[in-house]
Amino acid sequence: MKKVTKGHWNGYDTYILHSRELEVTLLPRLGNNVIRIWDHIQQREILRRPDEGDLDFYLQKPYHFGIPLLIPPGRIRKGHFNYGGQDYQFDQNTANDNHIHGLHRTQAWCVSDIEEDDDGCAITTEFTTTDDPNWVRQYPVPLKLEVTFRLQGASLKQTFKITSLGDKPAPFGLGLHTWFLIDSIPEQWTLKLPVSGTYPLDEELLPTGVKAPLDETLDQLNTGLNLKGTNFDTTLSIDDLPVQADLLRNDGYGLRYSADPQYFKHWVLYTKGEADQFLCIEPYTWLPDAPNLPFPTEETGLIDLQPGQVVELNVNLEIIYPSAEA
Repeated sequence: MKKVTKGHWNGYDTYILHSRELEVTLLPRLGNNVIRIWDHIQQREILRRPDEGDLDFYLQKPYHFGIPLLIPPGRIRKGHFNYGGQDYQFDQNTANDNHIHGLHRTQAWCVSDIEEDDDGCAITTEFTTTDDPNWVRQYPVPLKLEVTFRLQGASLKQTFKITSLGDKPAPFGLGLHTWFLIDSIPEQWTLKLPVSGTYPLDEELLPTGVKAPLDETLDQLNTGLNLKGTNFDTTLSIDDLPVQADLLRNDGYGLRYSADPQYFKHWVLYTKGEADQFLCIEPYTWLPDAPNLPFPTEETGLIDLQPGQVVELNVNLEIIYPSAEA
């Protein structure tokens, strides 16, 4: 059961990690996205997955499925900022001529390692940004990106290794736009998410440059908020609280999503309208539009990536079963 097999999606190779509890499908050649997690115990899909007929939409907006990687995450005002004396101009790809969700889309990653052992299985993939002229045009400092996906029982760990190959400092941010299914029964799901504040957005959905206290509804996230009637497109700060989201169904089934407290400073919650089918729980290292905001880097989470520096980030997803199923 603890093995990696190959499959296909629209003619592209997939790699499938297997355990007794889960089946995790990775699509390296189209953005290195986890496009499916199947729960054998509950016989249910955990993520919003792309069907074969969704190829055109996926190619246009790959961050609408699975666990897409955002480098950097969120919006950037007019796609422009200056850092370390270097001008950066990202593509203006929103209705207001801002930029959204970074340079990583459907690039082809290479599989560099596969491991299978008594405890679990893993696959490592890598991508160098100089292989994509469109990336280098917008972000001229070259990076090597590596991701290891390790499945062990009911737990999927993602380890991101970022290496600067450039000769000058660069601003770095990473996020995951994770699409969890709530099966059109939001009233049966509760989210517990330790958070300390929120960042109001302007009419273009960019942070206004102020931090606000939690309102009565958002404060309930700290003890557990039922998802019925919620409508999120909300950026939240973590500060010194645990970087952990617990999404639980009323029968005790659910998931725990956690990340490195050293680097992950923010959560974004997104429901695509009133909560019904999906809840996106998105761990971000940096605040959207971080290079342009009047906050110190300790608050924005912007990583000052120095020449030759290697940064390693970890995110873990664990499925929680009622005791009778564990």
